Amino acid sequence: MVTNPNWVLLSYRIPREPSTPRIAVWRRLKRLGVAQLGDGLVALPYDSATKEALEWVATMIEEADGHASMWIATPTIRRYGRDLADELMEQRAAEYRELIEQAHAAADAGESARSRRALRAELRRIERRDYFAVPERAAAREAVNRLESIARSEP
Repeated sequence: MVTNPNWVLLSYRIPREPSTPRIAVWRRLKRLGVAQLGDGLVALPYDSATKEALEWVATMIEEADGHASMWIATPTIRRYGRDLADELMEQRAAEYRELIEQAHAAADAGESARSRRALRAELRRIERRDYFAVPERAAAREAVNRLESIARSEP
């Protein structure tokens, strides 16, 4: 869980063509769960892991003949940082709620082991971008664990 009031910012421009590197960057940023501050400007709560993750993205951008720069920033008004954190927390909470619904539906339908593995993998992906440990995390873990325990108890 991140408690530092600082943010790591990545400002970037990447050529539109070829589109493959631009799409790869977009997908990587989505997996990281960045906050989109503007066109070509994203943020993550600052710690060594998020800084390193954005450094890798910056390298991808530069290798695609784009331009990237990184900054460590502190919002001038504390509320701005809280609002940004709240935005990221709500995004993760929504992802967890969706996962909980899927786990309940899978339990009701007696889903296969493959579906259970997919839900467990999705839970791990969401947890990696949950920088603030939102309360829905525990409920999502419980829903996935319940699905697995139901599967183990079936003959």
